[in-house]
Amino acid sequence: MLRVLDISFSNLSGEIPVELGKLIQLTKLYLAHNQLTGTFPDFLGNFSEMAFIGLRSNQLIGPVPSTLGKNRLLMFLDIRDNYLHGDLSFLASLCSCRQLQTLSISDNTFSGSIPSYFGNLSINLVTFEANNNHLVGGLPATLSNLTGLILISFSNNNLTKEIPESISKLENLQAIGLSGNSIIGQIPEQFGMLRSIVVLDLSYNKLSGSIPDGMSNLTMLEYFSLCYNHLSSTIPPSLFYSSNLIELDLFHNSLTGTLPSDLGHMQTMDHIDLSSNLLSGSLPNSFGQVAIPLTYLDLSHNSFKDLVPDSFSRLISLATLDLSSNNLSGMIPNYLANFTYLSYLNLSYNRLEGQIPNGSVFSNITLQSLVGNVGLCGAPRLGLPLCIDKSRPTSGRHILKFILPAVIIGAGAFLSCLYLMIKRKNKKQPYFTASTDVVSHRLVSYHEIARATENFSEDNLLGVGSFGKVFKGQLDDGMVIAIKVLNMQVEQAVRSFDAECQVLRMARHRNLIQILNTCSNMDFRALLLQYMPNGSLEACLHSENREILGFVERLDIMLGMSEAMDYLHHHHCQVVLHCDLKPSNVLFDEDMTAHVADFGIAKLLLGDESSMVSASMPGTIGYVAPELAFMGRASRNSDVFSFGIMLLEVFTGKRPTDPTFVGETSLRQWVLQAFPAELIDVLDVKLHQGKQMGEAFRQQIVPTSPSLSSIAHNGNFLVSTFEMGLVCCNDSPDQRPSMGDVVMRLKNIKKDYSAFMIATRNVLQHQ
Repeated sequence: MLRVLDISFSNLSGEIPVELGKLIQLTKLYLAHNQLTGTFPDFLGNFSEMAFIGLRSNQLIGPVPSTLGKNRLLMFLDIRDNYLHGDLSFLASLCSCRQLQTLSISDNTFSGSIPSYFGNLSINLVTFEANNNHLVGGLPATLSNLTGLILISFSNNNLTKEIPESISKLENLQAIGLSGNSIIGQIPEQFGMLRSIVVLDLSYNKLSGSIPDGMSNLTMLEYFSLCYNHLSSTIPPSLFYSSNLIELDLFHNSLTGTLPSDLGHMQTMDHIDLSSNLLSGSLPNSFGQVAIPLTYLDLSHNSFKDLVPDSFSRLISLATLDLSSNNLSGMIPNYLANFTYLSYLNLSYNRLEGQIPNGSVFSNITLQSLVGNVGLCGAPRLGLPLCIDKSRPTSGRHILKFILPAVIIGAGAFLSCLYLMIKRKNKKQPYFTASTDVVSHRLVSYHEIARATENFSEDNLLGVGSFGKVFKGQLDDGMVIAIKVLNMQVEQAVRSFDAECQVLRMARHRNLIQILNTCSNMDFRALLLQYMPNGSLEACLHSENREILGFVERLDIMLGMSEAMDYLHHHHCQVVLHCDLKPSNVLFDEDMTAHVADFGIAKLLLGDESSMVSASMPGTIGYVAPELAFMGRASRNSDVFSFGIMLLEVFTGKRPTDPTFVGETSLRQWVLQAFPAELIDVLDVKLHQGKQMGEAFRQQIVPTSPSLSSIAHNGNFLVSTFEMGLVCCNDSPDQRPSMGDVVMRLKNIKKDYSAFMIATRNVLQHQ
């Protein structure tokens, strides 16, 4: 008499027993997220009362049997995240299930084309998902028969044919996902008839032609992505009239023309990316009318000209602004220094000139964000010249030409004498060399360092490394810093000091530790560094008494690290290899922002992408790449390997040197064996034991509602996160992504996670 059987999340293994076929009264069967193996059971077609079948996230193989269609009362079928294969011929039998509302077959290896009888499925069908398979061909015109559809998604397949115009008949459709295919042709003009559409993702295809004017009819549209296609012509002004649009992604196309002068309709816009197109003209003043919500604006790699409009001063919520690689002129607006949330600003490769503003985002801005503007001045720390005050009389400047050389020569002679006097007087009392930070505005003596650390007291010891000790210290002016004192008895310590100085003296990134000053003579070497009051990632992950880091906090930490390493690998004035990435080298400031530290064995790389350098000290056991460990050869790819191991450690809570990993078993192998169906078993228990997070994972595996809000954003962020770690620490260096790719993918994972959590919370509140 059993009616409902739910044994999801129960760590079950083996095949599904045929004895379940005797439970003829079953209406709901949930076996999701286990380790069940074997073929899809034929007997599941023998239940005359069955309405719900959930087999998601197991290891089932083989085709789906046609007997499944005997369940005439079937309403919900979710077989995602298995190893099922074969064609979609089983859909023919499901045409008999006239009550079917949800059908999800994503994340398998189904192949072949989408049959025309797809349109004969139940008119009650609300959701159909077939993402991440190997389907070919195109969408059948009969799709228009399924008038009850709310969501349909075929993302990440091998579809190539044009989008059928008949799709416009699906008046209830709220979400379309066709990204990551090779779909050709134009966007059908009839798309403007989809009045209920909220999410429209056609990105990463081969669409050509123009964006239809009828898009202005999509008044419910919130998320619209056409990036990475071959679209040309102008952007229709009507596209900007959608008052509900939140995110607009048109980057990497060949769109031309100017932006419309009136953008005041976009009152809800949060994210605009029009980069890498052929747009021209001036930036419209009306951008300021969408000031309140806009947080992300990327107009880079176009041909915009003239000044940055004063109306941009109203974009006070911006966190990211990229105007690089255009033809903008004039001065950098001072109001940008008042943007509280602005953390990324790129103005490189324009024709900007004049004084660089001070404060806020400009405090940590790098030369890479300003390079290519030959008229800029006023930032000596970046190597830019001082600004000349043109209001001063010409005669004064004329006299200066004669006086200045004499002053420089005299000062040079004085400093040379002073240096010789100090050197002869006491080699054990060195003074700190000039730096760009507060500490450098005065000399700091060895005695002040001794006072700051209470004579290098063990009570102020922050840590001990291979080359020396790090102390907490408070200088005479009250400034708290970290002082890294090297052990001069260790030969490698001198090279470590030189490497760290060479890397950090020019590095400026919000996720890199800052070197405030250095001290060096024959008997003593020390670095003055930013003090990080919240310790290391190692302590946060593995100390008993530390506050538990949530999923999004861990994601933010790894994203910050990846951005720092991308900067060092691809955007620094020299290519820098860290060579020793590990959790103990990631430190947290007072705001828990992650900073990559300890560049003691860093290397500078010269040459092309495949260049390598010899590294006499190949990093730390467990994190070091195979080619670095066995051959002593370091490259960008070896840092990516260490990053991948760290990412797996952050989300599993296990060190790569955990005693349970013996013989051929490693952290990577352990995760790989659980991927993708059993990741809940390797996820750090501190994460999924929490009520909210545990429910989020369960909703991702077996959604309790077929509504759009719980399904449209149902991206598998857990699989994507671990997949990123596994790819990064691939044994083959050539198979690892660049740090730039890692940054992009982690940002997408964070966006998917945020959207999913919001959608899940909304659904749970209404249940």
